[in-house]
Amino acid sequence: MSRLLSKLSPLIHKSSRNIRSFSSSTTGPCVSICTVVEPSPDGNLGQVLLFNIPDMKLVTADKIYPDELYDAQLVGASHGWGLFSDRTNRSALISDYLNPYASKSKPKMIHLPFFTPMYSGQTEVVCNVAMSSPPPDQDDDHEDWVVGIKFLGRQLSLCRPRRDLRWTNILTPFESWEISKLMYSKKDQRFYLLAPGGNYLCSWDLNFKEDKKPKFHELVLHNLPNMPRSLWKQLDSYGREDHWVESPSGESFLVKWFCEYSPENTSNWCKSPIVMVFREEETKDGRKNMRYTDDIGDLCIFISKGEDFCVKASSCPGLQPNSISLHGRLFAILNLTKRTMGCYEYPQGIPKRIPYLPYWLPPFSP
Repeated sequence: MSRLLSKLSPLIHKSSRNIRSFSSSTTGPCVSICTVVEPSPDGNLGQVLLFNIPDMKLVTADKIYPDELYDAQLVGASHGWGLFSDRTNRSALISDYLNPYASKSKPKMIHLPFFTPMYSGQTEVVCNVAMSSPPPDQDDDHEDWVVGIKFLGRQLSLCRPRRDLRWTNILTPFESWEISKLMYSKKDQRFYLLAPGGNYLCSWDLNFKEDKKPKFHELVLHNLPNMPRSLWKQLDSYGREDHWVESPSGESFLVKWFCEYSPENTSNWCKSPIVMVFREEETKDGRKNMRYTDDIGDLCIFISKGEDFCVKASSCPGLQPNSISLHGRLFAILNLTKRTMGCYEYPQGIPKRIPYLPYWLPPFSP
């Protein structure tokens, strides 16, 4: 049996008064706060606001706001690229507009095929987007670049942008709600989708056009945390999210995030979380053996409504190793070594009212 992260501490990140424009140094991981747009005779002027986690500062990047994004809404993020959707005509595109180092006047815009709902599906609500890699340059081979979008319900849509004229729509074997996340494994070259309950994984390889049937993987949990039976029973009444994450070296983790709701306190409607992390040890006969751990080493796991990812703390000075950063029901960091939790606070200098954009963005470099 192992320890469980459940202790609340005063590890609170205070608001920073510092504001910096991006420089030659690496920015991120960060949070997309919003874009402030001002009309101008020379085109709409936009300012991207990002919350840089390593130094807890507000990062601003001035850009021309593209006309293509004027009626679009940010509905997902993967590899630092945003998925923007226009609900009026079901059009969608992928853009590097949120990247502070991208072109100020001409950010990259990659238009995707129009969404086509299946008979028993819908395309109005997007759960999340996952990509096999960042978009390659225009002249490079696009064969291995695949975009996957999981919609609320059972519909999964995959395509190779710049090559496919329409989506390949797949009816998943189970209903997926908002917390059901699609992710791409670079090691396995497969798209993974956790089944409700977090006991099974479904996966599709890059030959999805020829074979739409998923491959099933059972997740067997070992070395469960040492908790009283009453607490295990209490967890059944908590809200829970299951996340499948892959590290830069190819390690796989199952993260279970439990949260008790507090409806009487609307300003803090989700109480301190309980998080369990399971590391994949081996896969045999379709079973993935997952062992509970409170030590993920130099890694930081970032969980949000976008595609989850891992970063080495040593690669981004200021990050806490062996930690998990959450954005969604909570905006907080969990330190697995100290068994503490601290809530992030947005820095000063942002608008009083901002949209709900719970997306972590990975580090950006010039």
